[in-house]
Amino acid sequence: MKALRLHGDRDLRLEELPPPPPPGEGEVQLRIRAVSLNHIDVWGWRGMAFAQRTLPLVVGAEASGEVAAIGPGVTGWAVGERATPYGARTCGTCPACRGGRDNLCENVQGVAGFHIDGFAREVANVPARTLVKVPDAVPFEDAACSTVTFGTVEHMLFDNAKLQPGETVLIQAAGSGIGSVAIRVAKALGCTVIATAGDDEKCRKALELGADHAVNYSEKNFSSVARRVTGKRGVDVVFEHVGAATWAASLLSLRMGGRLVTCGSTSGVSAETNLMMIFQRQLHIFGSFGCRIGNVRDAVAKMAQGIRPVLDTVVPLERFAEGLERLESRRVFGKIVVTL
Repeated sequence: MKALRLHGDRDLRLEELPPPPPPGEGEVQLRIRAVSLNHIDVWGWRGMAFAQRTLPLVVGAEASGEVAAIGPGVTGWAVGERATPYGARTCGTCPACRGGRDNLCENVQGVAGFHIDGFAREVANVPARTLVKVPDAVPFEDAACSTVTFGTVEHMLFDNAKLQPGETVLIQAAGSGIGSVAIRVAKALGCTVIATAGDDEKCRKALELGADHAVNYSEKNFSSVARRVTGKRGVDVVFEHVGAATWAASLLSLRMGGRLVTCGSTSGVSAETNLMMIFQRQLHIFGSFGCRIGNVRDAVAKMAQGIRPVLDTVVPLERFAEGLERLESRRVFGKIVVTL
C-alpha cells in the first residue's frame, strides 16, 4: 500500500509498505479516502514532536474512509460503511474514557500522525470504539475535517464556553480551519459573530461565510471594534487560538463575566496577563485541547444538516508536502484536504 512517512525534519517520503494484517480483536480495518491537514501536521513536519517518537512515522492526524474488514468481537459495523477515526489512541478504560471525556485519557499512547502512525496511508487498523459513523450525505473530504477541526470547535464552543443562542462571539483567525467552522456553527446557533483575520481578502470571505463583522487585525484594534459593536459592553465569548499576538486584546474584548476559550498558541506560547482585570471583571478562561468522541458525533451530524467545513484546497496524496507548505505560509482560508 502507499503511505506517506516522515523520516526527519521536512523529510516526507511517499513509500510502498506492506498492508496491515487482518484486524485484530476489537479492531476495524479502514480504507482511507481523505486526510485533512492541520497545524499539528506542520509541527510534526518541522520536528516539533513535544514527546518521544520513533521515525519513520506515517503522518496524518485527521481522516475519513470506509470499513474494509471487521475484526473479532466487533459489533455494530458493516463492510462498506463510512467512518472517521478519532485521532488520539486512548485506553478506553480509565475513568475519563469511561465517562466520555476521551481527551482527558490518563493512559493515552499519543496522537495519530504525531506520536504514533497516522492515517496518510491506504489502509489502517483502528480500534472500533474510536470510530464514528459518517452519513452517506457527507463527502469524504468534509468528513476528514470532523475530528481535529470540527470536533475541536464543538468542544470549545459548547463543552467549555457554553455558547448560547443570541450571544456575541469574537472568533479569531477566521481564515483557519477551526475559525471558519466556528463562524458557521455560531451563526447556525443564532449568534452575532465578530471575526478577525490578517488581511482584507480573508475578512471579505469571513463576511461571505456569515460573520456579522470582520476586522483586519493587522490594521485595526479588534477589541475597540468589539466594544463598539456591543455598545461598550463587550462580547460574551472569545474563540481564541492565535496566542501571544492577540491574547491581551482578546481579554479586553470580553464583557463582565465573559468567557474566553483557547486551544492554540501559533503566535507564541507566553503572553502577559493583567490578573487584576481577570478577577475584577470576573472573567472565565478555559483551556481546550482536542475533543471528545461525542463531539465528533455531533460534528458529523451537523455536517449532514448542511453545516460543512470550508475547503481551501483538495490535493492528491503525492502533493501532501505542498499542502503543508501552503498551510505553514498561512495562504489558506479553510482546510486543505488530501485525497487517496
